[in-house]
Order: sequence, then structure tokens, then C-alpha cells
Amino acid sequence: MSGIANLRVHIAPVGFEIDRIVIPIKKMKADRVWLLVHDNPTEDKGRPYVEKIQTQLRKTDVKVEIFKVNRLELFKIIRAVIDIVEKEKRNDIYVNVASGSKIHAIACMMACMILRKKKNITPFYVEAEKYAAFEGIQQSSGVKKMMSLPTYEIQTPKPEIIAALKIIREKGGRITKKEMAQLADDSKIITVGAREENYEQARFASLDKNIIQPLVDQWKFAEVEKIGRNRWIKITESGLQAAEFLI
Repeated sequence: MSGIANLRVHIAPVGFEIDRIVIPIKKMKADRVWLLVHDNPTEDKGRPYVEKIQTQLRKTDVKVEIFKVNRLELFKIIRAVIDIVEKEKRNDIYVNVASGSKIHAIACMMACMILRKKKNITPFYVEAEKYAAFEGIQQSSGVKKMMSLPTYEIQTPKPEIIAALKIIREKGGRITKKEMAQLADDSKIITVGAREENYEQARFASLDKNIIQPLVDQWKFAEVEKIGRNRWIKITESGLQAAEFLI
């Protein structure tokens, strides 16, 4: 293909499906596919399907890439899709939400919602012609219909909030407010407009307003706890989960 033209790139989680991955790739004339494969081969019952998909696609000009990610970790799958989109940012990307597990489907759709402002991403659903009545064989066969899906934007924090979350996580999940103020100032995620004699007080005020309040009240990513004379900023479970795909 010309270096000027956008490539048509598919992202497809692998579960126990073949046709719902391979047929759309052929019909939509994809140039490349990223297969999301479980990161532990010894636990991956879908491995034979990966091999069958690769075998069928060897007969085409489609390039197959493998991205390993835990199929049970929602936020890691979201992060995987975001990372692939970043790698393919100059191309047209189609995300198959029908080819893997329910966790795959939710994660893929959430990633598309988070990335909604990017105009080159289209999630789609593949309706099979037939569905298996029992386990142990391909779960469905043929393709009856392919449908693009609407996406609604999921709000994500401002870059400075994500940077602050990263600082807290890198400090083991908790940090004193004093140290956070210093690191936030050093990394320019807060702005302090004050004279030297009022600088420290103004820095704390900026940290409270622009970082701590949004982290605690708006996003629920952190909480503040007073221990002795120090105030500690601690990451919450929601903050840890968000860090999986935001950082």
C-alpha cells in the first residue's frame, strides 16, 4: 500500500471464535489485525483458536500482531486497546467487540468511549449465522451481519490530575501533603503565583484547589488522612483501578 493511505487495522480479542474475527477482516479488507491473547499460555484455552486464526490469515495479505494481556483484567484490557490505538494513531481502527469474552467486550467498548474524540476509531459488533448449543467447539459460525456501534464519551481527568495520580502510585500509594506539594511544583502540575514570603502557603492552596480536591471529591481517586502532625494523601481502590489504564 502507499505510505500516504491509511491502513485498515482491526483489534480483536480472541476467545473461542474464528469466523467472527476472520470473516470481518476479509470483508472489510483489513491490512493488519491485533489479536488480544491471554498472557499466560498455560491457562489459555483459546490458544488453539489463535493458531487457527493465524493459519486462515496466512492465505491473505493481512499482517497479524499479537498483544498479550490478562483476559480477566478489565482495566488491563482497556490499557491494551489504548496502547494499540496509540501505535496505530495514523490509521483507521476497527474494534471487534464480539470476538472475545464479556470482559473483553466491556473493556473494548469502554476504551472506545474514552477515546471517542479520536475520529479514526470504530467499534463494531458481528452477529453470527449460527451459535453452538454446547461447549468444546467454535461458539458460533458464519457471519450474518456486521454493525458499527455508537460511542458515548467517558470523561477522563485532566493531564495534571493523571500526573498527580502517577506520583502517588510511584510513592507506594501514599504521600505526605508536604512532599506532594514539592513534587507537584517541581513537575509543573500546579502554578504558584506568589512572592517568596508567601510562596509555601500559596503552593499548598494551589495543590488543594487544583489537585487534591479534584482527586478526592470529583474522581474519588484519593483520600486525605491526618496522622500525627502530617496529612497523608492515599490512593483509593478506584484510583488504583484508574491508574491501570490512565497511566
